[in-house]
Amino acid sequence: MTTHHPIAIVGGGLGGLTLARVLHVHGIPAAVYDLESSPAARGQGGMLDIHEESGQVALRAAGLYEEFRALVHPGGEAVRVLDRQAVVHHAESDDGAGRRPEVDRGRLRDLLLGSLPEGTVRWGAKVAEVRSGGAGPYEVTLADGGRFTADLLVGADGAWSKVRPLLSDAQPTYTGVTMVELDLVDADARHPAEAAVVGGGMLFALGGGRGFLAHREGDGSLHVYASLKVPLDWADAVDFTDTGAAKAALLAEFADWDDSLRALVTEADGALTPRAIHALPVGHRWARVPGVTLLGDAAHVMSPFAGEGANLAMLDGAELALALAAHPADTEGALAAYEQEMFARSEVAAAASAGNLVLCFQDDAPLGLLKVFAG
Repeated sequence: MTTHHPIAIVGGGLGGLTLARVLHVHGIPAAVYDLESSPAARGQGGMLDIHEESGQVALRAAGLYEEFRALVHPGGEAVRVLDRQAVVHHAESDDGAGRRPEVDRGRLRDLLLGSLPEGTVRWGAKVAEVRSGGAGPYEVTLADGGRFTADLLVGADGAWSKVRPLLSDAQPTYTGVTMVELDLVDADARHPAEAAVVGGGMLFALGGGRGFLAHREGDGSLHVYASLKVPLDWADAVDFTDTGAAKAALLAEFADWDDSLRALVTEADGALTPRAIHALPVGHRWARVPGVTLLGDAAHVMSPFAGEGANLAMLDGAELALALAAHPADTEGALAAYEQEMFARSEVAAAASAGNLVLCFQDDAPLGLLKVFAG
């Protein structure tokens, strides 16, 4: 049996949920389909800095700004920049201005989920195929054999979007950087030396095509990305199911680094998870196709070195919803207006992200990043 929706959103991440919430604020129903089996099926990652000019704008449009402020991690905007010998080159404290406050991604997602009518999100809905409806609605087939159709289909389904091929042949390519994700739990009590190295907010420790990016979580743990400029198949040669072997392989890449930074690996709790970083071309865009559009990583996935991914996804969702609400009888006009603005802002952010990645992994890092902070 096929279900029909005037608006269907594929992907229940921050961007898709923001779109659904702002549509709901304006009295416009939408259905969200997400491949996860439930909201708690997996962890949602670490802290996000929510930018004043983007993510916070989206939360205001969603009517959730005050609730968001209650989730902010005090002191999380602090930043430290070190070299590979753990020499501190830059340090700034959280001034409390709230321009880029830190919040746990999972708690922010829960806030958005809780603001939607019950049943808005269909869980366990993995998309297998998307077909153009020609003059009619789009048809989506799910992995379990279910189907739905939509007059407006929005791909909010991330870097490897199933919806994007309706609009573009572009695919993300490897940026040259792989991150290995790890955690140190209850850091002040169990890992005080490592907690002191990271500080109260964000740490950048960089040098010679390697780096540690870390931040303090609201629960007192440290979330760390050991980052490497390596070939795409580097992680294939490491048995990440064997934590000891994975740590040894990673430490070999940081052999000439200060022991206080290497300890972020040796003292890590639990498994290590490799993540190859991919990006769409800077300035990715498409010609207008009736009844379908993209937002967030589906439209403009980029490396995390501008801190814009989640912020742009949420702003995309809010701006798309506002455009649809402003043009109730002209969906195509709304989509054209949304895409024009989205293309422009995402190109600027993607260029910054690509540029910052180069700066962070140059042989003379962290000098380039220090110039960015000074500029």
